[in-house]
Amino acid sequence: MSKTVRHIINTSAALMLAAVLCVAFFAGVSCRAPLTCKGLNIVIADSLTNRFVSTDDVKKYIDSEYGEYAGRQIDSIDLRKVEEILDGKSAVMKSEAYTTPDGMLNISLTQRTPIARFMTAGGGFYADAEGFIFPLQESYTSRVHIIDGEIPVRIGRDFKGRLEDGPQKVWLEKVLEVVRYMEGSRTWKDKIVQINVTSGGELVLIPREGDEKFHFGQPDGIAGKFEKMELYYTSIVPAKGGSYYRNVNVEYDGQIVCKK
Repeated sequence: MSKTVRHIINTSAALMLAAVLCVAFFAGVSCRAPLTCKGLNIVIADSLTNRFVSTDDVKKYIDSEYGEYAGRQIDSIDLRKVEEILDGKSAVMKSEAYTTPDGMLNISLTQRTPIARFMTAGGGFYADAEGFIFPLQESYTSRVHIIDGEIPVRIGRDFKGRLEDGPQKVWLEKVLEVVRYMEGSRTWKDKIVQINVTSGGELVLIPREGDEKFHFGQPDGIAGKFEKMELYYTSIVPAKGGSYYRNVNVEYDGQIVCKK
């Protein structure tokens, strides 16, 4: 092979290698180009059981309190700030913000699940099973046990959180224990429609059917008091008839006091 041919071959190979390296370089530059946010994807995990927060609400919160995100470099979005904004809403238990390679900002959110609604002169509040309090919501009312009357808990209208240690917290926790007992009972879950609170924090349980009112007293000795209420239905009602008595007191140990 002549030197001229060898030179042409080497030159051609060098040019081909240079071309390949250029293509690889520009492809790498293209892959490393900043990814921009294309939009927002929202998933509310428990939307079938609670509707305190909607996808429109979440979008409004982010738009108004975080600002523009669409079109921004996706790695410049402050995910922790987005979560702080959403977690600061009273009906939100936990949120998670993350981005995906398709350029979407994703929000996964779980709402708080109340077990009781306390109605007070100032409006009222919800409480979940752990005693976390949050305000009533304008957009949605949860179907939970209603507790009204002279409720010995004094909080601000927009209070969110747990009560400080003291008599109010002790009373609230005991009442929620009553509610949890009913929720866990096939007999009582749907039988009691309302709980009224009298002066001194004593409870009066009102059943869905009948004219009886069960004077429960302080929210303690729960299992024993419900056993006496069940005994009333299985022993006294068959003998006297339903609604014969209007007031049934199960507060005292070892007795059921019935009055017309």
